[in-house]
Amino acid sequence: MRHSLTADAQGLHGGTPPEPCVVVIFGASGDLAGRELIPALFELERYGLLPEQFAVVGFSNADWDDDGFRDEMREKVKRHCAFDEALWRSFGPRLYYLQGDFRSPPDQDYARLSRKLVDVRTENRIGHNALFHLATPPSFFGVITARLAGAELARSDDGWRRIVIEKPFGVDERSSRELNAEIARVFDEDQVYRIDHFLGKETVQNMLVFRFANPSFEPIWNRNYIDHVQVTVAEDIGIGTRARFYEATGVVRDMLQNHLLQLVSMTAIEPPGRFEGTSLRNETAKVLEAICAVDVDADCVSGQYGAGRIGGSRVPAYRSEDGVADGSITPTYAAVRLTIDNWRWAGVPFYLRTGKRLASRLTEVAIQFKPTPHLMFPVDHSSLASNTLVFRLQPREGIVQRFLAKQPGPGLEMRSVDMSFGYATTFGMTELPPAYAWLLLDAMQGDQTLFARADWIDRAWQIVDPIVSRWEEDAGGDPSFYPAGSEGPEAAAALLARDGRTWRTIAQAEE
Repeated sequence: MRHSLTADAQGLHGGTPPEPCVVVIFGASGDLAGRELIPALFELERYGLLPEQFAVVGFSNADWDDDGFRDEMREKVKRHCAFDEALWRSFGPRLYYLQGDFRSPPDQDYARLSRKLVDVRTENRIGHNALFHLATPPSFFGVITARLAGAELARSDDGWRRIVIEKPFGVDERSSRELNAEIARVFDEDQVYRIDHFLGKETVQNMLVFRFANPSFEPIWNRNYIDHVQVTVAEDIGIGTRARFYEATGVVRDMLQNHLLQLVSMTAIEPPGRFEGTSLRNETAKVLEAICAVDVDADCVSGQYGAGRIGGSRVPAYRSEDGVADGSITPTYAAVRLTIDNWRWAGVPFYLRTGKRLASRLTEVAIQFKPTPHLMFPVDHSSLASNTLVFRLQPREGIVQRFLAKQPGPGLEMRSVDMSFGYATTFGMTELPPAYAWLLLDAMQGDQTLFARADWIDRAWQIVDPIVSRWEEDAGGDPSFYPAGSEGPEAAAALLARDGRTWRTIAQAEE
């Protein structure tokens, strides 16, 4: 018996569960599976959005059996989402596990996986639909794909097969194209779901609704009214235990190539014909095609965090983190000025910044409108802020519009005020469902709208490859250092000051 609430009972608009299926998670013992994937599926169960006939099969090298996997995932779910014991009694038994080696020949561990799937489908009365999720290091993406083909698991005449691939999708354009070619030998493009969890966030999708469902905003969404756009993805955490990954990747590959360019695409997109995969992805690809080549020396700033204080505690410099090479020049911060060469955005700069160990955790897209051409009021115009529209992804997801209003009292005194939309106030939701929940649901339903297409990935690498190459070539030069807990390097502030603009403040984001 299922004990889940309906979505409507929790402030969510209801939805339709997908067809019965099995989700196979490669890398099931890893951090992503325990922190995001299994909790997201548990949340879908809570909302009544999983089919009755459903199961998960974990595949990794951890020495677990079915019960061991269930025990491990139970603790992960308790840690990462609201736990319900009655709900777990219906969800937990549908988790299964197989210990195996990703590199195993198809006739060994993958043949065992095939037999496991037959047993799981039979026990749970599930047909032949299967979703494979590669929550593994990128070096295994091509390996697992080829093994699935060799074990005859990639296709079925009696059901669908789909594959979800995590980022990073390659490390540059060449490797991205090679990986796409490997996957295309096994799966058709309509079977491939390249996931970026940012696109599953409610506010990212609300950017499209806000602009295209409300006639007040689309007419002014252009160079005639918008002065510039700022895209910020700031983290207050450091690299933790990911030194090996981060030293090889850096902030541009880790964040700029995917998350920030996705947000630029959603901001600058032309109106799609309709809200579905082909139309939306056609338009986001056109945005990247229109981005001009970046002058790395003039329009890009690299930074690296030094020692400082976060939340009152002293934290080490990047070069002092465990596993980081002495004298490393790996950037932990990047600021980039982009321009888009089309009719709508000609002359409107897009300023992107992302970094670790900054003053606060903040992800937002800020639309800065041009000032009024003539202000008739007898006040000091220089002290007045321009109108700003902010889409906040974290913390406290929502939309804020800042404008001028008269302050009560004699005479004329104006000040900036905010008009806010928040999910907690409007829908009674203090915490939104995880982005992975909606993306996994979309993948099970065969909806590719919020997943990156191969040509988008290739073009994103074309944009950032020159930045990475230039910074890696400059092996003798240090990045711009900034203290942990600060707003970032001074060179980033100078990047905007050159254009007569300033960055929005990060420091107060959590308050």
